[in-house]
Amino acid sequence: MDQTVRRYHQLKQKQKEIEQELAELRQQIMNHCTDQGLTEFEIGNYSVKIIAQDRREYDEHKLYRALPALWWKISKADSSKISSMLKLNDITEDDLQGTYTMKKVSLLHVDRK
Repeated sequence: MDQTVRRYHQLKQKQKEIEQELAELRQQIMNHCTDQGLTEFEIGNYSVKIIAQDRREYDEHKLYRALPALWWKISKADSSKISSMLKLNDITEDDLQGTYTMKKVSLLHVDRK
């Protein structure tokens, strides 16, 4: 068990380092695209795409006031749960009016050709 715990710890440390490096590289690629006014480009055997998305960020207090009878299903403003409730017609867009703000999110896709 000692080796298992040691290896787990090593891998978690490595994961943190990899995630940090990925964040730095992502930022460099995003900065390059912004500076060049690009949303996609090819370099070597790779294609790079920036995909802009709008994401809702819910205000829990406003959401509770808008949906008091359904709050127990959410208990925290979880966008995926709220989206599911919309798809199931448990709630409507009108019910959510004024409970969220839109946030621009850019996704980075790098694919090998």
